[in-house]
Amino acid sequence: MTGPGDGPLAAFGRHRGLLFRLAYDILGSVADVEDVLQDTWLRWAGVEHDLVADPRAYLARIVTRQALNRLRSTARARETYPGPWLPEPLPSGSGADDQVLRTDDVSVAMLLVLETLSPEERAVFVLREAFDVGYEEIAGILDRPAATVRQIAHRARAHVRARRPRFTVPPERARRVAEAFVGATLGGDLDGVTALLAPDVVSVSDGGGRVSAARHPVHGRDRVARFLVGLTRYPMPGGGPEFGVFNGLPGVLLRAGDAVDTAFLVEVSDVDGADLVTAVYAVRNPDKLAHL
Repeated sequence: MTGPGDGPLAAFGRHRGLLFRLAYDILGSVADVEDVLQDTWLRWAGVEHDLVADPRAYLARIVTRQALNRLRSTARARETYPGPWLPEPLPSGSGADDQVLRTDDVSVAMLLVLETLSPEERAVFVLREAFDVGYEEIAGILDRPAATVRQIAHRARAHVRARRPRFTVPPERARRVAEAFVGATLGGDLDGVTALLAPDVVSVSDGGGRVSAARHPVHGRDRVARFLVGLTRYPMPGGGPEFGVFNGLPGVLLRAGDAVDTAFLVEVSDVDGADLVTAVYAVRNPDKLAHL
């Protein structure tokens, strides 16, 4: 139970990072996560806290249910989303809460795999695989029999395993390749960009119908190189590129004035013994960049 002096606000604040990550793994949207946390706080504030034996588990139950409700309510909007959908980039690395931003389950590639699961499969997978929650506890959260939860978890694991992203390289190696890649791209060096790309590289852009962006993924080393270098013919006002780490991937922010215009995230993998760029994610939808 909550102890003396451990009021509802203190308990919520202590677990907020974990709740944020749980909701983000399910939703992939910072704006939706903030709404879910607000709803969770309102529900938590109305609880008889002296009767709550485990605030962390209780809050996790509330936030999971709220995130599932939000995911189901936005399912239609995601199905009709104009062009590719990408999760909102989440800063990680230096200065971030490592407990919140474990890179193996919030990477863009993994979140895109989770998008192919049903809402219930996604919640079960996140709770079991990312948070190691027991089947009985998940059953209580979802109001489903434990045997059913086990079946859902088995189905979700098999689905994710078949689509799991390839092995990415350690952060320092990835950062070196990404910085060289961004430098070559912004410098218009077509040969330099091409040399850093994997043969099956893919470039995915998300403009959300709000700004210009490729409406379909671009595949292949030559096409991606020409596409990215071609973008540098249209310089934007603002300062130089701002390097950082987002969703566990090296990335760069490009600004137009004070606002972030584009967040590029660069996935670097070991391809036959060479560190090469295997995916470039460009988030341009202004609604997904406001928090940056």
